Amino acid sequence: MAKQTKQDNTHLTTPTQLTGAEIVWATLVGEGVTTVFGYPGGAILPVYDALRKFPIHHVLVRHEQGAAHMADGFARASGKVGVAMATSGPGATNLVTGIATAMLDSIPMVCITGNVSSKVLGTDAFQEVDITGITLPVTKHNFLVSRAEDIAPALRQAFQIAQSGRPGPVLVDITKDAQQAKALFDFEAAKPKPYRPHPMLGFNDAGLEKAAELIRNSKRPVILAGHGVMESGAMEQVRSLAERAQIPVALTLLGLGGFPASHPLNLGMMGMHGEAWVNDSIQNADLLIACGMRFDDRVTGTLSSYALNAKKIHIEIDPAEVNKNVKVDVGLIGDLRNVLEELLPRVGGRDGSAWLKTIDASKGESAVRDIKNIPDSGHLYAAHVMHDLWKLTGGDAVVATDVGQHQMWEAQYFHHEKPRTLVTSGGLGTMGFALPAAIGAKFGCPDKEVWVIAGDGGFQMTAAELATIVQEKIKINIAIINNGYLGMVRQWQEFFYEGNYQSTPLVSPDFVKLADAHGIAGATVRTRKELDEAVEKARATDGPFLLNILVEKADSVYPMIPAGSALHEMILRPRKKNPLIETAEDE
Repeated sequence: MAKQTKQDNTHLTTPTQLTGAEIVWATLVGEGVTTVFGYPGGAILPVYDALRKFPIHHVLVRHEQGAAHMADGFARASGKVGVAMATSGPGATNLVTGIATAMLDSIPMVCITGNVSSKVLGTDAFQEVDITGITLPVTKHNFLVSRAEDIAPALRQAFQIAQSGRPGPVLVDITKDAQQAKALFDFEAAKPKPYRPHPMLGFNDAGLEKAAELIRNSKRPVILAGHGVMESGAMEQVRSLAERAQIPVALTLLGLGGFPASHPLNLGMMGMHGEAWVNDSIQNADLLIACGMRFDDRVTGTLSSYALNAKKIHIEIDPAEVNKNVKVDVGLIGDLRNVLEELLPRVGGRDGSAWLKTIDASKGESAVRDIKNIPDSGHLYAAHVMHDLWKLTGGDAVVATDVGQHQMWEAQYFHHEKPRTLVTSGGLGTMGFALPAAIGAKFGCPDKEVWVIAGDGGFQMTAAELATIVQEKIKINIAIINNGYLGMVRQWQEFFYEGNYQSTPLVSPDFVKLADAHGIAGATVRTRKELDEAVEKARATDGPFLLNILVEKADSVYPMIPAGSALHEMILRPRKKNPLIETAEDE
């Protein structure tokens, strides 16, 4: 990675007179920040001018949306707070999609923007925009700072808010005159008041005992493990609960990796493109134990028919999520790890063998993750790519995906054993997320192997960040799942719009030539046999490598729950061949 020369006068332990711009960096150093992703401009230029004095590495992005996604990917992969920076006006507004992505997935992130001088706020000055007003619905909190002495307290509180309770993004907007003015910087004095948990946060013995009783008396329980398992660091506690009470575990998309894929109690992913037997198990359960998940619509299907015969325990740190979508019998509001540590001693062993045998018998030919169900007739399917990539990497890689069909195939066929190895946009479903998020993930986990898995559509949205990879001299492997369509939209058009493929066929550049123009090596893959060799070459190459993988154009993700349908009303992979997919026999 590219290095920047810094001076040694950065660890400020005594109160010092500094400019507001210097206070920004001094505060970030105090918070343990080593990397910031950003793009300079006039209203933030004093801050950039002061950077030379501090030991923080700045990653120059090619678009501010990339900065937000990089900070997001950094946070998801490392568990630390990601930091993005931009100037006022369009620089700030370009962050918004990335901020919203982090908000919906509860990612700790601090975004710092410059704004025009306080004297001209509200006058429609050049590149002035009310970014705090714009981001109010998609931040956990935001600040407008117009005095140098308020910068350190605002930033320190921003870090506290971003990490405490249910994590999320915080924006700090600093006027230019506040950056230029001088003030006394005292890091310790700027420390925020101790975090005060939400007044509704809490669980008592009665609630714990009721939950334990429901678990003891259940015959068909299922644990629903979400993103909160990793955010809380409750992987071992969830595993202990599952093993002690012999309860199978279903995972949300963002929960993948929170429970080992190879564990015999791991059922797989639930929801719209989840495993058929997982969704059936949820519908037939008599108890659901929701751990750090929010019962979103992609998980539940239509609520009127969701797990009607199941009692429900919801363990969740955000009180607003309990009883919001699904009414529950027991709500345990608190940090998941803490709640489970109190609950586990009350849960004894139970015999779950009959329920587990029932679930196992229901898999049959619907086992979507069984690669044998995907024909291997000389044609290359995206499922083959995901399975073989998992096998060739040993599953020991951080994978950043974009959004669409390839995202679901990755979730189905790449088996995540460890937490924080899948970096993907769940709640907002942001195309263009993968490439910049992978850059952030690599900075967050520099010793990890990092792969981008993107569609040909989403990749083009942020392809400019290839230049960031080259400038930073980082090793990232990129797999473009190229089917010549906006694949998931095309699938919906096939299923629900009578095959009217309006505006989904996609013309793309030669991605290998595009990579070469950036100084990145690459290869085009057309067959499964070529795939193994290309992946190994990518992994063996010292620098970044791009694979343009030409897969079947009209393949679809199965199972699929149509919008408005019940969780068990899945469209399964058809037994007959899809007439839109050529087969070897047709040739």
